[in-house]
Amino acid sequence: MEIVFQSTLTCPACGFRYEREMPADSCVFFEECPNCHTVYRPKEGDCCVFCSYGTVPCPPMQRERSGGEQQPD
Repeated sequence: MEIVFQSTLTCPACGFRYEREMPADSCVFFEECPNCHTVYRPKEGDCCVFCSYGTVPCPPMQRERSGGEQQPD
């Protein structure tokens, strides 16, 4: 499985959609909307804002869901 590093986030406050590159090996716990400047956090039970509000889950979660494939060196 190929890991995707781009995701479109949707702000939970204003609905604004924007693209972000995700870090390869960590989760993002806070994000500020570039439109309304609301700082938001993941929904309960999700590891990061990409898993809660993105079109693609974060790379660590993608690896976990694919059976633990290791990231390339």
